[in-house]
Amino acid sequence: MYFKKIICGGMLALAFAATAQNNVAEEVAWVVGDTPIWKSEIEEQFEQLRYAQQEIKGDPFCFIPEQMAVQKLYLHQADLDTIEANEAQVISGADRQLNMFIAELGSKEKVEQYFRKPITELRQSYMDMFRNESRVAQVQRELTKDIKTTPSDIRRYFNSLPADSVPYVPLQVEVQIITMEPVIPREEIEDVKDRLRRYADAVNKGENFSTLAILYSEDGSSVRGGELGFTSRAALDPEFAAVAFNLNDPKKVSRIVQSQYGYHIIQLIEKRGDRINCRHILLTPKVSDSELKLATERMDSLRSFIMEGKATFDEATQISMDKDTRNNRGLMVNNDPSGPRTSRFRMEQLPQEVAKNVADLQVGEISQPFVMTDNSNKTVVAMVRLANRVEGHRADLRNDYLLIKDMYENAERERILAEWLEKKIRETYVRVEEGYRNCDFRYKGWIRERADNSQAE
Repeated sequence: MYFKKIICGGMLALAFAATAQNNVAEEVAWVVGDTPIWKSEIEEQFEQLRYAQQEIKGDPFCFIPEQMAVQKLYLHQADLDTIEANEAQVISGADRQLNMFIAELGSKEKVEQYFRKPITELRQSYMDMFRNESRVAQVQRELTKDIKTTPSDIRRYFNSLPADSVPYVPLQVEVQIITMEPVIPREEIEDVKDRLRRYADAVNKGENFSTLAILYSEDGSSVRGGELGFTSRAALDPEFAAVAFNLNDPKKVSRIVQSQYGYHIIQLIEKRGDRINCRHILLTPKVSDSELKLATERMDSLRSFIMEGKATFDEATQISMDKDTRNNRGLMVNNDPSGPRTSRFRMEQLPQEVAKNVADLQVGEISQPFVMTDNSNKTVVAMVRLANRVEGHRADLRNDYLLIKDMYENAERERILAEWLEKKIRETYVRVEEGYRNCDFRYKGWIRERADNSQAE
């Protein structure tokens, strides 16, 4: 969606505003409802978009304040509908952004120095942005939830597209996969458990759980002391959730929990209805070179078994350890949120090692075994088969029905949201100051005649 792209466009550089020099006196540019949009905010957003190399359509001092005003309208509706963001996702998103900066600049101290702001303030800024983005998206979903799609609608939409608006679809592939997990020696697992027991004992003797998580946890939450934020049971690994939701004393540490990601100890922070906030420390047993070699040899034997015609690749997927694909003939599913759910991938959408091994295969051919990291961050041995290849082409209904259906639904969402926004603009007090009026705005109704009192001083 147009509006969503604008919000995302500023995300990579939100903290850049901390470096902007406020060389002008505070000056109101717009007022939406009872909320001002300051000239300094617009200038900072302009610097953010330039830093992130995001497209600015037309005059930035028209384009940017309009997008800010649109966001305020959506957030006002979110307030009316009491829509809240998932705090766990907000925290996770903010931490991902900070970790990216830390990786690029080398340390937390260098990030603080670069942005001239403590890491805690940067984190809060990102949390505010992710929280607003989530609430806006929920309002948009609620407004467009009743879109109905029929084959005749899609056919009529496609036939109405000008020739130069029909998208070019790049090369796509369908891939089947089989994975094997190397055996992890009992000694390695016991070593991991012993370390977790030592950490639990240290906490019980007064050591700070968060400090230990920062120092030793192998999960991305380590940067915030292992804290996950308020999360529902369904959003957690089932084994992890079963133990976490049974905790009652924030001073106690759970028993060791095994999940698909490794081994954990958990500390309760707070329960709130059907959601929980807790800390954890994750340790993952390491795969030895010898076990990795053995797993590769087993996969090579399975490949030979298939190549000799003793089984088909489809049949062999039944022993795959990839739980997401083994019940679907090993067929990988593209969960890219920017497009329809499909089994087709552009090459750059595939995991790097899968793409590398698929690149030179012909349809029906099977790769040699290779090592990769799966969705649970485990080291596995994999083998892939190229099930289908669709060469680059102009979209058509026969080959790209889901893509065209997605285009039609997006167009309908755009229409519904534009109509809602223009109605919301008419119902909301809006004042656009001189110097910001001579614009070709995307939405109608921002500028009103003095006679209707909407622009009254």
